[in-house]
Parts: sequence; structure tokens; C-alpha cells
Amino acid sequence: MDLQEFYYACEGNYQDVKARLIKEELIQRLVIKFLDDDTYEKLLRAMEQKDYGMAFRMVHTLKGLSRNFAFDRLSESTSALTELLRKWESEPVDEEKCEQLWQQVSIDYRIVANAICRLKGAEKND
Repeated sequence: MDLQEFYYACEGNYQDVKARLIKEELIQRLVIKFLDDDTYEKLLRAMEQKDYGMAFRMVHTLKGLSRNFAFDRLSESTSALTELLRKWESEPVDEEKCEQLWQQVSIDYRIVANAICRLKGAEKND
């Protein structure tokens, strides 16, 4: 799997990230390091504990990472969950809607993570 195939597999925007970061080697190195970031695991724990303040901070961070890497599908789902949780201090969280959005974020994150694993595997076989 090459970098363009990776972006296709995770419904990202290869042209966008290429225009910003220019070098494929840099993009690939940074994309592979994405899995080293623990934001998703912290978000998972916060959602399990219904710690919406921490969940908001973590999903907002994950949204930023997704946008920087042009992981469009993940960026969209994290944006939706971020907006739902944005007012967690002043308004009750719609827990049903929150769970639906969280499930979509989880699916989208796994799609990116699985594609990164395939990209890493292809890198090792070169």
C-alpha cells in the first residue's frame, strides 16, 4: 500500500496533506506516528467514565490531529462529537446522541488505524 492508497482507504484527502507537507516521506513518517499518540485511548476512558470535560478536550485534540493529517472522515465525526460536548458545563449532555457520535468516532478511528497498520506493513516489505 502506498500513501495515496492509504488516504483512499481511510477516506482522507491526500492532495490536501501533500499540498501542506509536500514530501511524501515526511507525510508517511508522521502518519505512522499517529498511532503513538494516546489521545484516542484517553478519549475512550473519558467516554467510559462519562467524564465529558475530559472527553471534550480529547475529542477536540483528535479533531485537530485529524484535520492536520487530512483524515477527512475522522475529522467529520470528531467535529460532530466536539460540538455536542462543547457545552458540557452549561447544558446536560444528550447521552444517547453522544453515544451514537462516539460510536462513529470509534469506527472512523479504527479505519484510520487499520490503514496505518497496512501502510506500515507495506513499508516493511519494501
